[in-house]
Amino acid sequence: MNALEKRSVTALASVYAMRMLGLFMVMPVFVLLGSDLQGATPALIGLAIGAYGLSQALLQIPFGLLSDRVGRKRMIYIGLVLFAAGSLLAASTDSIYVVIAGRILQGAGAIASVLMALLSDLTREEERTKAMAMVGISIGLSFSVSLVVGPLLGSLWGLSGIFYATAAMAMVALFIVARVVPTPHAHRISADTHPAREMVGRVLRDGRLLRLDFGIFILHFALTALFLVFPTMLQDQLGLASVSHWWFYLTVMVTSFFAMVPFIIIGEKKRVMKPVLCGAIALLSLATAALTGVEKSLWLAWGVLFFFFMAFNLLEASLPSLISKEAPAASKGTAMGVYSTSQFFGAFLGGALGGYLLQSTGLEGVLWLMAGGLAAWFLVALTMPAPNYTTSFVVELEQVLPAGFDEIDETLRRLPGVQDVVIVEDAATAYLKVDRQHFHEDQLAHFEFVRQGKGS
Repeated sequence: MNALEKRSVTALASVYAMRMLGLFMVMPVFVLLGSDLQGATPALIGLAIGAYGLSQALLQIPFGLLSDRVGRKRMIYIGLVLFAAGSLLAASTDSIYVVIAGRILQGAGAIASVLMALLSDLTREEERTKAMAMVGISIGLSFSVSLVVGPLLGSLWGLSGIFYATAAMAMVALFIVARVVPTPHAHRISADTHPAREMVGRVLRDGRLLRLDFGIFILHFALTALFLVFPTMLQDQLGLASVSHWWFYLTVMVTSFFAMVPFIIIGEKKRVMKPVLCGAIALLSLATAALTGVEKSLWLAWGVLFFFFMAFNLLEASLPSLISKEAPAASKGTAMGVYSTSQFFGAFLGGALGGYLLQSTGLEGVLWLMAGGLAAWFLVALTMPAPNYTTSFVVELEQVLPAGFDEIDETLRRLPGVQDVVIVEDAATAYLKVDRQHFHEDQLAHFEFVRQGKGS
């Protein structure tokens, strides 16, 4: 990357991380601290935890598409102001209903797709994968940090303090976007990072992608429901005071992260991602079921949560990569948009349904709901064909007559290792899905219609 790209990616990754940190920090403490709010019931606490997911799910793709018309930075400013306003609203009240409204307003700042579109404006195609990986790492770190920082801030300043801290981070993010992130001269609509309206139908009809979308839906459904029950189990059943929860989560997250890395490497190198994926789902299901029997031992609870987050982190890291591999050529941005919508909708239903069950059936009802959802995902994953091991390859074309594009399409499809081709005529660009074991860039060298080829 050049200096401008490094600056852009670092700044955008930090904005993404601060926003996700603010959304996640309340999860490990809300069920403990939210019970003091006026009108609070377990069902409403669950709704408050997951409420942000509803507005995120509904507005994720529209925000990205609107940024084409009114500008990337303008939509990011709007999103961060909404996020800050929702945080301040939730911080300033002692009513559970107003907190729910604040969480919905927080989620209305659905700028994830806009940030990725701006990323594509500010980076070259050949650096795009590296840039997206940095953003992905920032999201993973923000979630891990939130489980430690949330309980710490909650013990110091209470629930309102967490929301005020979230609003402050939104203001810092606004400053970074305004002063650090460069303003692109023009929008580059990259199919790798930007949702396209005409691609949505194709993505929604793809059975492979739908299985992965269902997977991220259940994964975040289970995660949100978990934090309705586990903090209470730690405090009331296992005797660990809320001020000490941070070290419990810290040790679990650090060790589980390192434990899952070898399995990702094995899955990718040996091309056995389906067995690794199914094994992780089975482990997650078993760990969830085992949570029903840890009420007497803190160390047993630690071990069960270690396996839960070992599987969770593996799946959270693997699913976006699989979406990228399975997405049709020129549809990666749209596929990721639908994937993100599924993720946030899962978080919403996990909170809403989990809270309802917590109120009506207690802790075990929520845990068995999680285990049932994960078991259903396991069955869906078993029916999934072995994933493709393809990558995107972008070919910039010389200016040709419209009639020549059909011939170029046929020529590219005949190349060894090429599985799919989509040509965007207006941009004189061909998007290929290729298997690197059989496809070599040198194959393109003798074609007169090729200006440049770049892997991503």
